[in-house]
Amino acid sequence: MIAYESIKPFLFKLEPETAHHLAEYFLRVANVCPTAFNYWTNKHFVTDPVLEQELFGRTFLNPVGLGAGFDKNATMIRGMQAMGFGYTEIGTITPKPQAGNPKPRMFRHIEEKTIQNAMGFNNDGLQRIKHRLEQAYPFTTPIGVNIGKNKLTSEENAISDYTTLIKALHTLGDYLVINISSPNTPGLRDLQNEEFITKLFEEAKALTEKPILLKIAPDMEIADAVDLTAMAVEKGADGIIATNTTIDYSLVQNPKDIGGLSGAVLSEKSFAIFDAVAKELYGKTTLISVGGISTAEDAYRRIKAGASLVQVLSGLIFEGPELIKDINNGLIDLIKADGYSSITEAIGSAR
Repeated sequence: MIAYESIKPFLFKLEPETAHHLAEYFLRVANVCPTAFNYWTNKHFVTDPVLEQELFGRTFLNPVGLGAGFDKNATMIRGMQAMGFGYTEIGTITPKPQAGNPKPRMFRHIEEKTIQNAMGFNNDGLQRIKHRLEQAYPFTTPIGVNIGKNKLTSEENAISDYTTLIKALHTLGDYLVINISSPNTPGLRDLQNEEFITKLFEEAKALTEKPILLKIAPDMEIADAVDLTAMAVEKGADGIIATNTTIDYSLVQNPKDIGGLSGAVLSEKSFAIFDAVAKELYGKTTLISVGGISTAEDAYRRIKAGASLVQVLSGLIFEGPELIKDINNGLIDLIKADGYSSITEAIGSAR
């Protein structure tokens, strides 16, 4: 943490996207010289029987994963393991490469420890990312694959984008995530409806036996979010991820008028949606919570509410590479303090 605090002022003088690319260049070294990252892995990756659980046919050594949006192109999988993440979710991937929205498209709200991004599913596209996954998978920690439609694909043809991606990638990850909740692709959130989800999961489940999860937005009415996720599970979804970024710009002092907010200000809004969904679906499907998690206490609150796994993204930018280790060590202490011998006993204990 001390080392990160010493370089953070320099990083924060750079444009956020430039700083991200700089971090990516560093973390990609692990792909060509993994032994160079052995020190980092030993220093940051927390393993303890208390944290282990079996999900999606894989062992998750710890429950803290990297949320989608950081490693868009599957270039940092090894590097993220060295940072301490128990699993990595890559993407969002679209069938065709996309440049994303015009720059600047990422902004820091430093006092609020919040990121505002309007990236727009910028990624290298299916074929290039598939090639990288073929080199990386199977990996020692689980990999999730987050997929979305291209910006220019019409709503009527959106299912074709998702099924194309599922056919090509289902053997190259441990679970798939249907992303229809980003605010940065026009019309995407309109797909959060019963007709689309019913047809999508009907076709998707015919293509693979791999778990397919649905990721939802935090800006839905709570009752609508509960109804939508319950219906998705009924139609075949193997889990729910709550939530994506928010377009509630009232949460920050000086918002831009584009993109979604992630980080500290999203915490309560995300938890409210997750808690309501978990009240309905805990014990019926796998639940993953993301949004404003930056401490062990944040993560444990979600776990007790019903989350088997949690994800971190913006917190890493503000707190640095010690964050994941600190969360996992803190979870061990919190689980034991409550008298549990395993995380599986703590999951849903507040329900």
